[in-house]
Amino acid sequence: MAIRRPHRAPPTAAKEGPRVNEEIRVSEVQYIDAEGANLGTVPIERALELAAEAGLDLVEIAPNSVPPVCKALDFGRYKYQAQKKAAEARKKQKTVEIKEIKMRPNIDTHDYEVKMRSVKRFFEEGDKVKVTLRFRGREMAHQELGVRLLDRVKDETADFAKVESEPRLEGRQMTMVLAPR
Repeated sequence: MAIRRPHRAPPTAAKEGPRVNEEIRVSEVQYIDAEGANLGTVPIERALELAAEAGLDLVEIAPNSVPPVCKALDFGRYKYQAQKKAAEARKKQKTVEIKEIKMRPNIDTHDYEVKMRSVKRFFEEGDKVKVTLRFRGREMAHQELGVRLLDRVKDETADFAKVESEPRLEGRQMTMVLAPR
């Protein structure tokens, strides 16, 4: 009796990675031996025999070419090296975060300097900075104060940051995004 999938189960996923040995479903392949020598186009049965004699697997390297290119190699070792390479690439990549600095239009000078120090630190770490200016109550009548404050931030960070999105008003908040140079 065959084992059946449950009624609502998703279809079985396709195998990841290159096809190996009997999974290769073509009549002829371009065969490359373990030393990297190209033996030309050979029938799949002969390619499988040659790989087995060398004690290796037949791995499909270029499936889209005509005929497909297959190489004799140790598949376990090949997978391990590919995994290590992927892990190394993940380790080297840096995700750019957007850090947010919140201010008010009538911010005091010392508070402003403290916020600017943290803005500089964020840029040194390679992150983007979103400067948010919050208006409350009657401050909405003096939006020019907010524009002036964001221009001051823009001028002070000009040598190590560029403006990614200009200051714009969204409801009661004015935002500007800066990116490191």
